[in-house]
Amino acid sequence: MADDNLISATELAGKNKAHFPNESPEYRQARNALLTEEIELRRHIERVAALRRILPAGGEVPEDYVFEGREGAVRLSQLFGDKDTLVLYSMMFGPQRERGCPMCSAMLTSWNGTARNLRERVALAVTARSPIERLLEFKKDRGWQNLPIYSDTKGDYTRTYVSADDGDVPGLSVFTRRDGTARHFWSGEMGGDMADPSQDPRGAPDLDALWTILDLTPAGRSGTWYPQLEYASLTTIK
Repeated sequence: MADDNLISATELAGKNKAHFPNESPEYRQARNALLTEEIELRRHIERVAALRRILPAGGEVPEDYVFEGREGAVRLSQLFGDKDTLVLYSMMFGPQRERGCPMCSAMLTSWNGTARNLRERVALAVTARSPIERLLEFKKDRGWQNLPIYSDTKGDYTRTYVSADDGDVPGLSVFTRRDGTARHFWSGEMGGDMADPSQDPRGAPDLDALWTILDLTPAGRSGTWYPQLEYASLTTIK
């Protein structure tokens, strides 16, 4: 992205003609200043995405890992299907858990909707360390009709690309396949020790629309509220 050819964000924000009922001059001034920052944020997101796209070739995947699916054993190479890119999310649902992680589950519920569009461009799959029977039961309970899920039964993939000590932690990796060779392209590498003060550890940009939408609200993310698998009061939208 060639920044030299861009009009300044302040100048672009100056083109804004939006006004809403009964807003004060102070509100409009602050909102236009915020709009400048939002334009800069959009540009920074694009710069980071461009840098990601031009990463040098990643390491060749050391083995064709075996997972367990609904129909039996499936290799990593098969998860690509007819695509040359595979997005593989490892959720927190190890054998020690009674149910899947609420945070992972909230994000994957969002992904279940967008997967119908995403799979037109890339292959998408979810894996976890619990036995496949538990994963399929949980998938049905969550209504994840568009998310293929697999058990990393032996844990070889998890120990290589998610947690060397087989910890119950989330992981997102992207793999490419060219001329029959699968390579690692990108993985989320922001750990808890990289979190800023007073913020939950997270990658950037957020992969769950839940948090992106909450960032638009007055209360924001809050420091105490987190997704749950069930809520005491459930309102049905008709």
